[in-house]
Amino acid sequence: LSDNSLLEDLYGLSYQGGLIFYLDVNNGIGMIAASSDQATAQWGCSGNFIANASNPNIGAGYQNTNLIIDLCNETGIAAEICANLNLNNYDDWYLPSKDELNLLYSNLHLNGFGDFTTGTAGNIDGWYWSSTDGEDEGNAAWVQSFKDGQNGFQATYDIGLKTFNNSVRAVRSF
Repeated sequence: LSDNSLLEDLYGLSYQGGLIFYLDVNNGIGMIAASSDQATAQWGCSGNFIANASNPNIGAGYQNTNLIIDLCNETGIAAEICANLNLNNYDDWYLPSKDELNLLYSNLHLNGFGDFTTGTAGNIDGWYWSSTDGEDEGNAAWVQSFKDGQNGFQATYDIGLKTFNNSVRAVRSF
């Protein structure tokens, strides 16, 4: 069908270790999200802008994640948590790019899939890290709100400061 109505029925289905949240019908490339959060963590490398990890596009999360790990020597950060994840016999997880994270919000969360942390107004819960670095000063990266009433708002400042502990959700491609 040209209206993608059958495609939308795939979102949220379990497949290859997670929940389907994206499928490009032109090339068959799809993406899966872990069914629950991995942790809350810092993005890392505050004050260090990783220019090549600033790609927001669908398909950029894997490269962004690897660049963060290669160029940031901090441990326990969001990208490292995803890259080191071995879940449901898959070990090729990564931190989603800004646009991939938005697909998690629109294709999973808004349809009731994925058990995302929504938090309450005024607290940090409900914000998720992307792998997309945010600005030239290197102090913030892109985050997205999964809180009710914020309609998937994406930001860098003030909530995306790299030293904040935001939620981490790993994804992988197939």
